[in-house]
Amino acid sequence: SGGSFRRNQLVKMVNYPKKKNTFCKGCSSHQSHAIVWQKKAGKASTVAQGKRRYDRKQAGYGGQTKPIFHKKVKTTKKVVLKLKCAKCGQSHQHVLKRCKHFELGGQKKE
Repeated sequence: SGGSFRRNQLVKMVNYPKKKNTFCKGCSSHQSHAIVWQKKAGKASTVAQGKRRYDRKQAGYGGQTKPIFHKKVKTTKKVVLKLKCAKCGQSHQHVLKRCKHFELGGQKKE
């Protein structure tokens, strides 16, 4: 099947440069971009409507009110890079393929 073929295509290690020359929408031309990799998700807001609704539902007696998901199957995450233009400072995101290990600006193999 197609699934097993794709699974074998996973790149084991990705080494990516800290700077890249790519198109900037703000400048409408190719510019040098600084690359930042955000490993962790941001802190969840306690004042978001869904969180307030969940906390209100959880309060008091009655135990867990919502299902907790346990069937995690993915072993890798897609790498999302944040590219910031050196000229205008505008940022955009770039998604890479799945990989087990990702390194930003590491030593090049010879």
